[in-house]
Order: sequence, then structure tokens, then C-alpha cells
Amino acid sequence: MSLDKEIFSGKTLSDLCKEIYDNSRKKDKQISALIVELKELIEGIDDATLVVPMIKEYLEIGVKNDEHLIKLATVIQRLESKASTDTEIFDPAELMGLLEEVENNSVENQSKDSTEDGK
Repeated sequence: MSLDKEIFSGKTLSDLCKEIYDNSRKKDKQISALIVELKELIEGIDDATLVVPMIKEYLEIGVKNDEHLIKLATVIQRLESKASTDTEIFDPAELMGLLEEVENNSVENQSKDSTEDGK
């Protein structure tokens, strides 16, 4: 499957990938700036107990952004693999099924990680 193939009106897979990547980088910069601002507000232990959980949340958002990029790369890899073995073109329902499969695998892996961390 070509990354230049239009997947919906006026949007190619390449365009979508770039948009997701650009959004992720933009959010990463915004989160970093917010963390720097919050660090400056910490003057004592009382401030830290209020601000540190906020910083933790921002860091988690950054991790989730990276997870989306990984999921996108997985989908592209599977599309390319299927395209090299099949002559058929994906229909939208098949593509959505593939996206759901990647999402479910990601959720299962996160659950395993959480269980292992709790041991």
C-alpha cells in the first residue's frame, strides 16, 4: 500500500502520519514548557505535594502521545505487509478492524505490564 494513496477525502496516509507526528511533537513541547513553569512554583514541601501530581499527569500524556505513534507505525507495517502479499485493496471496514486489533493488543500489553509491576 502506498503512503500516497488517498484514504479519505483529500487526506493520504502520508498526510495523516505527518499530522499525527507533528501534533505529538507539538504536545511534547507544550508539556515540557508546562513542567518547567510548574517546577518554578515549587518553594516547599507543601507546594511539591500539589504540583508533582500535575507534572506526573503531563508526563503520562507525553507517553500516551508516543504510544499513538507506535500504534500508527504498527498499522502501517501491517498494511505494507498485507499489500506485499495480497493484490486486494483494504476496504474501510477492514482497516478499522486492523486499527481495533492494534488497540486491543496495546491494552492487553498495558494490563500485563500493570500486573507484573504489582507483583
